[in-house]
Amino acid sequence: MRKNKLPDFMLLLEQFFTEYMPLSSGLSPNTVRSYKHSFRLLFQYVYQVKKKDAGEIVFQDLDFETIDSFLKWIETERGCSVSTRNLRLSALTSFAAYAQNRNFEAATVFANAVRRIPVKKASSQPRIIFSLDEVSALLRLPDTEKRLGFRDQVLLNLMYASGARAQEICDLKVRDFLVEKNLYKLTITGKGNKTRRIVIAKPSGILLKRYLEETGRTGRLDAYIFSSQTHPQMTISCIEEIYKKYVALAKAEYPKMFLEKCYTPHTMRHTTATHMLEAGVPIIAIKNFLGHSSISTTERYAELSQSTVNRYIRDWNEKWFSHQKETPANQKENQLPDFLK
Repeated sequence: MRKNKLPDFMLLLEQFFTEYMPLSSGLSPNTVRSYKHSFRLLFQYVYQVKKKDAGEIVFQDLDFETIDSFLKWIETERGCSVSTRNLRLSALTSFAAYAQNRNFEAATVFANAVRRIPVKKASSQPRIIFSLDEVSALLRLPDTEKRLGFRDQVLLNLMYASGARAQEICDLKVRDFLVEKNLYKLTITGKGNKTRRIVIAKPSGILLKRYLEETGRTGRLDAYIFSSQTHPQMTISCIEEIYKKYVALAKAEYPKMFLEKCYTPHTMRHTTATHMLEAGVPIIAIKNFLGHSSISTTERYAELSQSTVNRYIRDWNEKWFSHQKETPANQKENQLPDFLK
């Protein structure tokens, strides 16, 4: 379809992504990518229910029922969290405001539909992390005799060693990995295009170095470290599928472990933060390592595991209550009925 034949919706959406977001608003590439993914999902849903290709969609197609059903589909069919659902709604809301400012009449149905949908309040859930044994088991699962298996092992290993977000891993290029004075360093570009340089554990660094050598990437500074089977740069969706695959294998192989219903790539970031805290790494060091702008964010990520809390309480009990005398053997205790014992 020729550009001048595109509906107003698609023309405005193109301008939104190519001009407004990167140039007028100066939003980061990660934000642009996230918003693009939101609209790819919307187009996928519209095609399923209305059999319309992306280029055929008009604003009138995106009424309240369609947008509301799309967001429900995000949660129920795709299994996304409330926060992810709210992120998709935020992308639609931002474009609705942009479109209505430029073509009020055409965009009104869509803008009104989006405005009627509230941001959903997420229930407060304890952060899910992998135990040390679960991390160890997960990293042993990929078949390193196969090319993709080796890639997956390096990826899982590096995500634990670096605590990096999935998108940060996708964006890593060969030039971002440096071996200097027996230290293995990564330069990571995070939210807001802020960069940080971290040192990763030596075994992880050695494994990554071998991976780059064996895949012929060493010296190709602009090459992405991780690629998919079809693209030179891996996507978040690809990483999500990798986690889904190995968590399913882990649940089958270790039925007494991996008991949580859902694990995502971000689970590994929570895990890294929590394990660093439990190892005694200062909270400010964890903040810089993870690339948080605020210490309060780090404190939310780095919650202690229940086993660690139990250990601290047990140590406290032993230290402060050990002086209390036990009940003498000859002293008769209050006899309780069996059902209360």
